[in-house]
Amino acid sequence: DAEEYQPPIWKSYLYQLQQEAPRPKRIICPREVENRPKYYGREFHGIISREQADEILAGVEGAYILRESQRQPGCYTLALRFGNQTLNYRLFYDGKHFVGEKRFESIHDLVTDGLITLYIETKASEYISKMTTNPIYEHIGYATLLREKVSQRLSRTKNESRKASVTSEENTPVEKITSLVRRAALTQNDNHFNYEKAHNFKVHTFRGPHWCEYCANFMWGLIAQGVRCSDCGLNVHKQCSKYVPNDCQPDLKRIKRVYCCDLTTLVKAHNTQRPMVVDSCIREIEARGLKSEGLYRVSGFTEHIEDVKMAFDRDGDKADISASIYPDINIITGALKLYFRDLPIPVITYDTYSKFIEAAKISNPDERLEAIHEVLMLLPAAHYETLRYLMIHLKKVTLHEKENFMNAENLGIVFGPTLMRPPEDSTLATLNDMRYQKLIVQILIENEDVLF
Repeated sequence: DAEEYQPPIWKSYLYQLQQEAPRPKRIICPREVENRPKYYGREFHGIISREQADEILAGVEGAYILRESQRQPGCYTLALRFGNQTLNYRLFYDGKHFVGEKRFESIHDLVTDGLITLYIETKASEYISKMTTNPIYEHIGYATLLREKVSQRLSRTKNESRKASVTSEENTPVEKITSLVRRAALTQNDNHFNYEKAHNFKVHTFRGPHWCEYCANFMWGLIAQGVRCSDCGLNVHKQCSKYVPNDCQPDLKRIKRVYCCDLTTLVKAHNTQRPMVVDSCIREIEARGLKSEGLYRVSGFTEHIEDVKMAFDRDGDKADISASIYPDINIITGALKLYFRDLPIPVITYDTYSKFIEAAKISNPDERLEAIHEVLMLLPAAHYETLRYLMIHLKKVTLHEKENFMNAENLGIVFGPTLMRPPEDSTLATLNDMRYQKLIVQILIENEDVLF
């Protein structure tokens, strides 16, 4: 399959411009400057005026010096010659040198990157403004043949475990070519749960030439040339990232742990409907713990709960939480509650929190139920499915109330603050909302067949 792969036609215009950009030329001060900051070299010329800097740099494109401001002693300026004029930038140092967002190890790198950016933006401003109008991302024509082949191979594994199907895909030569191809193949894979997920873009420094996987243009500069999705590996310009749809397909190799991982990211990486922690723990609890007195209220040993957490982080869905390893069912319930508490975004998300609280305050039971149902529809698909599955389980727990002494109200007290937290870290808000948190979970359990 990899032999039939046709690479995309990367647009090299901006790369050519980077090659043409002026090279930095350090103008050394002929005299020894007193009180020169230790982090500057001999390009520092001391206290001189703009006019003097202009004279020193005249006629040498890419030439630069550093100077101390006459008006503000202790403030430093980078004077740079570009486009037949001298440009002055306020210069800062905090362990690295910077004039804007980017931070550099050396002044030379800062000037090199600045000249590249100035040159490209001067020569190709109109081109850059139109880069996103016909993105390669939207048609991905070059991956069509490949996508069909990978989809066929994945569909053959449909009767195997879902994780196996994803692993099979990841080990093909295709995955190594580009994250864009991998995503194209996964998009067509009907085994893959179609939960929408935004990309987790972070500023990234690319070593060697790199092209944007959205617009196919070169990513210029020395450092922080663009952004990379830390969940799926998509590489794009910062400005292109605004146009990329919420179609992130996380790569298992990039997901380092199970606990403390975003819920949607985890289920998409493992290609499951719900987090495997939830499925595994609930399966174990229903098999041997539904009649256990004080189920979910009684705490297990903290060290053993941490052991279960480490097992899931290390082994994923192969973690052994059976009775032979953890005979106390309260350790498993504790591990499940800890998973929910550790989520960076709670199951009942920050965006919907206030709407749920307002719904809980409605006095008319029918209207309150309708309002809660409307807010449930606002939850991300993976969060909704996880909450639905948990409520079905907790309803089963209440059916054994005579043995476990846990009714919907008791479970609401336990799970209210576990499943929902106020967006702002306010102790007062949390205390004021606790009774409504309990009520929401109680209503969800009692009416799970109607609400979900």
